[in-house]
Amino acid sequence: MYELKNKLENLKERFSAFLDHYGILEKKKLLEVREAESVDPNLWSDTERGRQIMQELSDLKSEIEGISEIQSTLELLTELSGMDTPVEEFTQEVNLLEKKISSLELSNYLSGPYDKKNAIISIHAGQGGTEAMDWSAMLFRMYTRFCERRGYKWEVLDDTPGEEAGYKSVVFKVSGKFAYGYLKREGGAHRLVRQSPFNADDLRQTSFSLVEVMPELDETDGADIQIRDEDLDISFTRAGGHGGQNVNKVSTAVRILHRPTGIVVSCRTERFQEQNRKYAMNMLKAKLWQLELEKASKEKKDLKGEYVPATWGSQIRSYVLHPYKMVKDLRTDVETSDTDSVLDGDLEEFIEAELTLK
Repeated sequence: MYELKNKLENLKERFSAFLDHYGILEKKKLLEVREAESVDPNLWSDTERGRQIMQELSDLKSEIEGISEIQSTLELLTELSGMDTPVEEFTQEVNLLEKKISSLELSNYLSGPYDKKNAIISIHAGQGGTEAMDWSAMLFRMYTRFCERRGYKWEVLDDTPGEEAGYKSVVFKVSGKFAYGYLKREGGAHRLVRQSPFNADDLRQTSFSLVEVMPELDETDGADIQIRDEDLDISFTRAGGHGGQNVNKVSTAVRILHRPTGIVVSCRTERFQEQNRKYAMNMLKAKLWQLELEKASKEKKDLKGEYVPATWGSQIRSYVLHPYKMVKDLRTDVETSDTDSVLDGDLEEFIEAELTLK
C-alpha cells in the first residue's frame, strides 16, 4: 500500500503539471464563447463555420469533462488511501487513473495547427512487385485495424488493385479527433522481410511500401495555399468496381492534375461526381501543404535536420517475419517480437514513442 500511495502522489504532481500547461481557465472561457455562438440563430448561415463551432464545442466539453473526472477520481483515491481499502481494488483504480493521465500528457505533443484534423493516408507499393502490393494490403489492414481500436472511422477514397494481389496504391480517410496528430509520423518507407507466399521455392523476400500521411484540409484551412482554376486539369471517368450501378455507368470518378507541381490526385469511391471532386480537391490542398512543409523544412535542415519527408529513402520501420520475428522502429528503437499483434493494429507503443521523440 505504501508504494501505491507514493504512486498516487506522483500522479497528482503529473496531473498538476498538465493543468499548468493546458490552461484550464482559458479553455473554460472559450467554452462559454462557443456555447453562446452555438445558440446564435445565424450560426448556420455559414455551414462550414457552423460545423466547426459545433465540433470545437463538442471537443471542449469532452476535454473539460474528462479533466473534471480525473480531478474527482484523484480526490476520491486520496481519501480512500487513508482508509482500510482492499489493495486489489485500489491498485486497479490507480492503474486506470495512470492510463488516463498518460493519455492527457500525450495530448501535449498534439498541439500542431492541424493535429486535431482527420487524416488522409496513402499507401504505395514500392520495390518487390506482387510482394510489395501484398505488403501494401497488409499495411492497409494494419492501419484500419488501428483505427477501429481507437474508435476512428475510415473510408477508402481511391485504390488501384494489383494484378495478382494487394494494392498498387490505396488512399483512405481516417475520421476522428487527433487522427492526423496520432498518425502523422507514420509517413515513410515500411520494409517487410518474409518468406514469399508467391514463390514456390519459399525464398526470403524484401518488400517496400511508402506511407504518406496528410491532414484533411477544408476551405478555411491553409489560407496561404492558393489553387487557381487555370492551373488545374480536371477529368471525369467511370469509376468501375464496387459502388452500385451509378458508380459503374456514370462518370463519377475525378482526376485532377495540378500543372505547376505535376501533382495528380483522384477519387472514385463516392456515388456522386461532386463529392469525389470535393475529396480530390481536399487531397490536392493537403499535398500542396505537405510540399510547402517540406520546402520550409529543407531550409532549416542545416540547423536542425529533424524533418524527414515520406520518400523512398526515409525507411522508418522494419517488419521481419523470417527467419525470426521482429518489428523495429528505426527512429525510436522501439521493437517487439509480437509481429502478429502489430500487424493487427497494435501500434500504440510505436506511435507514442514517435510523438514524444525529441
